Amino acid sequence: MSRFLVAFLGALSLVPAGQAVAQQPGAQRAATGKPDSQLPVALSAHIDEQPDRARLVLELSDPITPRVFTLANPDRVVLEMPEMLWRLQAADKPGRNSLIRSYRYGQFRAGESRLVIDVNAPVVPSAPTILPPQHGAGFRVVIELTPTTQAKFEESAGWPSDLRRRESAAIEVASIPSLRATTGEIESPRKVIVIDAGHGGIDAGTTGVDGLREKDVVLDEAMRLAKALETRGYLVHLTRDADVYIPLRERVKIARSANADLFISLHADANPDARISGASVYTLSERGSSREAAALARKENRSDLVAGVHLSGQDDKVSHILIELAQRGTMSRSAHFADALVRELSRTTDMIARDAHRSAAFVVLKAPDVPAVLVELGYLSNTRDCRELGEERWRTRTAAAIAAAVDRHFAPEQSASAAALAIAR
Repeated sequence: MSRFLVAFLGALSLVPAGQAVAQQPGAQRAATGKPDSQLPVALSAHIDEQPDRARLVLELSDPITPRVFTLANPDRVVLEMPEMLWRLQAADKPGRNSLIRSYRYGQFRAGESRLVIDVNAPVVPSAPTILPPQHGAGFRVVIELTPTTQAKFEESAGWPSDLRRRESAAIEVASIPSLRATTGEIESPRKVIVIDAGHGGIDAGTTGVDGLREKDVVLDEAMRLAKALETRGYLVHLTRDADVYIPLRERVKIARSANADLFISLHADANPDARISGASVYTLSERGSSREAAALARKENRSDLVAGVHLSGQDDKVSHILIELAQRGTMSRSAHFADALVRELSRTTDMIARDAHRSAAFVVLKAPDVPAVLVELGYLSNTRDCRELGEERWRTRTAAAIAAAVDRHFAPEQSASAAALAIAR
């Protein structure tokens, strides 16, 4: 691929308007700089249901200034709040006929927490009310939902103007061309690996049969893999190193801005059939290699919707064609690494019964110039897999296997570089 094409692709905006501006790779901590002792604590969440309305009450240790807005398709109410510690001892679940279908909460990005309420019908949210401590309870944030028409809901739904401006700034950051393509600098002899722990913060991902959460499993595994790779001499970046949510395309941008030689996204799957087990490795394809792979990609790609991320701003036709051209070579290198990864993982853990190397249209694999794989470490819906995923020994062995696959992938290139250096001497 020509230097011009790579530079042009680097200038394309791969991050839709409304996504957060990425911090520098490896700096995705969920902290504002305040110690935990100075952060508000979320203590409990309660739902009060009436025939014509629903009320959600969030109990906090300190007063805050929240903001509420609505987003459509799917319909949801977003409560934006400062960073806090989530220590809910007991969270009410909505009733069968409630206006509230479900809700989730957690860290959204550094300095910000978010509570997202999925609704069964269009609603009008009240302005948040802050009640002072009373009868042994802490401060309470109260938001009331009343029914409305779909037309009125969609008319009022959307991002507040200041948030839209702030998050649209991600486009300008994403437009910075790759240093590798534009500066002519000599590349570092150390290969750069970006490890992506899936989900995080407000998005817990899959929950296992024993309560194990995907976001916790993959973050721990990412840290172990980073350590294993660093001891082998690789330069490693993490898309997140704490329980914070990173939008999908921002994860892609992190890999590109780091000039990554390889991107590894870690996940743990679930399946309605609890008998299905084993690890699998995915590379990018606009057509999934099976219906199951396509369904999994659709589920993972909805992660931004779960967290309340704005999804407008798709690539135009010209940029889409150029990206496809660039991705052909990248997809070949991705497949080469995936094959090495399947071989190494099969020595450590059970692989899925058929087609351990699969393809699907995962958003996080779509960097046009970074070879990438998505690893499903196992099925949290399977009792045996869930037990293994919770074992430290299994996680350490698996991290070592992935690191060995990275060595195998780069071995021919590293051998050629060593030979050229020897001749030059």
